[in-house]
Amino acid sequence: MSCLHDHSCEEHDCSTDWSLYKHIDLSKVSALNEAVSGSVESVFKDWEQRLNSSEGYLESNEDDPELIVFIPFTSDVKLKSISIVGGADGTSPAKMRAFINREGIDFSDAQNMQAVQEWDLAENLQGVLEYQTRYSRFQSVGNLTLHFPVNFGGDASTTQIHYIGLKGEATQLKRDVVATIVYEITPNPSDHKTRAETGGGLSHVE
Repeated sequence: MSCLHDHSCEEHDCSTDWSLYKHIDLSKVSALNEAVSGSVESVFKDWEQRLNSSEGYLESNEDDPELIVFIPFTSDVKLKSISIVGGADGTSPAKMRAFINREGIDFSDAQNMQAVQEWDLAENLQGVLEYQTRYSRFQSVGNLTLHFPVNFGGDASTTQIHYIGLKGEATQLKRDVVATIVYEITPNPSDHKTRAETGGGLSHVE
């Protein structure tokens, strides 16, 4: 399901809506079949910069339009919608499939696994379309994998992605981050009673 923005962006701060990119762990973002290594990082940026490709864009290898993008977050998020700005002349992706909280998905996995949701995309060159998620399925998202199997130009062309926008809200620190913080502030056992003696331990964080 896709929709146009239901407001005037001149009167509404759209950058606030699409601010989940601030919660993306860019150092761990990756893409499979990208022509230029590391170029996937360039597609995550401020909403106002969504049409600015001066810092580069993500493109698949020649004559192979398929792409997989892995997006880990620094906090768990609730994902409401996704915006994709692709390239011109048939290089925009034509379909998108999403998987959540699964690491290391390759093309064989993506083709054989059931996606959480799939969308037929339009050529969204101006970034005015957004694709709604089935919101109840996109709660507590620690990482998101997007599979783009085809584009509008067919197998003989590459796929280009200039912007990926994510709308939603961050919910909490990841559990491993919380555990690290608690561990680092745990008193030195040589100066205090051990956990076994006190019955203590890491608390469960909701």
